[in-house]
Amino acid sequence: MSKTSRTSSFYSETHRLKFLNLRDHHSPVDAPFFTMTFNSSAAAASSSSSIVRLNIGGKKFCTTIDTLTQREPDSMLAAMFSGRHTVSQDSDKGYVFIDRDGKHFRHILNWLRDGVIPSLTDSEYLELSRESEYYQLLGLLNEIKASLIRRKEDEDMDTELTRIDIIKCIQSERVRFRGINLSGLDLSKLDLSFVDFSYACLKNVFFSRANLQCAKFKDADAEASIFHNATLRECEFTGANLRGALLAGASLQSANLQDACLVDCSLCGADLRSAHLQGADLTNANLEGAILEGANLKGAKLTNANLKGANLQRAYLRHVDLRDTVSNLNIQH
Repeated sequence: MSKTSRTSSFYSETHRLKFLNLRDHHSPVDAPFFTMTFNSSAAAASSSSSIVRLNIGGKKFCTTIDTLTQREPDSMLAAMFSGRHTVSQDSDKGYVFIDRDGKHFRHILNWLRDGVIPSLTDSEYLELSRESEYYQLLGLLNEIKASLIRRKEDEDMDTELTRIDIIKCIQSERVRFRGINLSGLDLSKLDLSFVDFSYACLKNVFFSRANLQCAKFKDADAEASIFHNATLRECEFTGANLRGALLAGASLQSANLQDACLVDCSLCGADLRSAHLQGADLTNANLEGAILEGANLKGAKLTNANLKGANLQRAYLRHVDLRDTVSNLNIQH
């Protein structure tokens, strides 16, 4: 069979896919199932009407295919409406449903239309960052990050060290930033392994893709900090405040998070194998797809936590109430 024949045969079949698998992304994010028909005539069909109706968690929006595909061509939305696929629509009104909170979707559309981001609070920027990560809008993620950095500079926060100072310090053998205010710094992609951040103020710090293996965050205030895809193996977070932090895709094997505040955290797809989470507060935390194999969750608070697809094989769950969680668990003792 020729290459052309094989391709034609493949595109005539119907598949159920997660949009995450349309591209090779580094960050594991949760994605809904859509029915997509791979069809050589899809491009012609999409060009006949550029209006797209979207239902995002009950909130309805109208936009165009150009808006969804041009500014962020590698995003999930661009893949959905690229013309290569047809997506299931509501039979009555023709809306495409995406099971996601629509609170910030208007900001996403305005970004795709005009390339500008709104002025929001830090917590709202964190929410928008999570949505941007979900839709794989990398340009918007970068703009939010830049906006937060500019805000911290404009507010003239009393940060005691700069990124350059940190880089100079970590060249020495033992580095301690105990009790120091580093709020709002961009420390992404740095090698910060074995650094002691205990008791430090780390609010809104960017640790994305940083190597923090064996670092210490005992009683640190890291509220709303971003640890996206960071290496945090064997880190100590005992008693730390990580409320609203973004830890999606982070490597937290054997990390000590005992008694830590993880309220509203995003731990989607995080690797928490053999992690110590005794007494941790995970209220409203998103642990979808997280690996908690062998983790110790004795006495952890999981009220309204999302454990859908989480792996809890051999996890220690004594004194843990799973009744109020959103779950489709893989538990094996």
